[in-house]
Amino acid sequence: MVPLVSVVIPTFNRWPLVAEAVNSVLAQSYRDFEVIVVDDGSTDATASQLPKLASRLKLFVTERRGVSAARNFGVSQSRGHYIAFLDSDDLWLRRKLERQTRFMDEHPEFHICQTDEIWIRKGVRVNPRAIHQKTSGDIFKRSLELCLVSPSAVMMTRALFDRTGGFDEAFPVCEDYELWLRISAQHQVALVPDRLTIKRGGHADQLSRSVWGMDRYRILALQKLLRSNLDRSQQAAAFKMLRQKVAIVAAGARKRGREQDAQSLEAMVAEFDQEKVHGRERDPGLRDPEGISAADSGALV
Repeated sequence: MVPLVSVVIPTFNRWPLVAEAVNSVLAQSYRDFEVIVVDDGSTDATASQLPKLASRLKLFVTERRGVSAARNFGVSQSRGHYIAFLDSDDLWLRRKLERQTRFMDEHPEFHICQTDEIWIRKGVRVNPRAIHQKTSGDIFKRSLELCLVSPSAVMMTRALFDRTGGFDEAFPVCEDYELWLRISAQHQVALVPDRLTIKRGGHADQLSRSVWGMDRYRILALQKLLRSNLDRSQQAAAFKMLRQKVAIVAAGARKRGREQDAQSLEAMVAEFDQEKVHGRERDPGLRDPEGISAADSGALV
């Protein structure tokens, strides 16, 4: 029987944290789901110990390709109408899937929703700042400044994931920021206001701590976004944010004595400005917006 919900958990060297994540899924009050774990080349006990948790668990062991590829592969192996992601260091409260599936069934006008969260940092509960407070509906412009959607809190239709092409595998970090911008530019993101996701952070292997200057990848995401079909208001807002983030990264490059890197970034902004990407139909000669190549990513780094 085909499950309604497919839960996809990517992991890399997170044993036993990933066991806690999986157990929080297996304990859900809602039962019509499958759980897929993609072990992204772990060298710890994940592959040998995880299958012991439950017979209904589907574990795929792959070569190390990164979190985006792991999530995309997990979805490709899934069958559900709805896709829910859970990072291997996060947890769900018992009614998370129950509340979201009910919301999605009752509100077919939405193709994606997320729950509110409880934040834990180094084992201590902390309160998000006002800027991080989630809202429901059109979140595109607020999302340009910072990521307002957590993968672990999301449920979306398979159709939406397939239409948007999933996570861009050229992004080692900020892959969620990039995808949520593409989605929120076209779709409203609903909020189920219950705090049903526990987001844990502060540990040494957290992905966001592994790459310095994450704004470099946000710049790549904004470049890609500006080459897509935004309306004029969205283009103007995205270009404004691009200029702000380039100014920050260029200043950092100059402090490190990397004047050429700073000038290259500023030249890129000037090129976008000259093309007036933020105020008119985009130049058909610009690159295909489907993805950022490895060469582009490497050049920015």
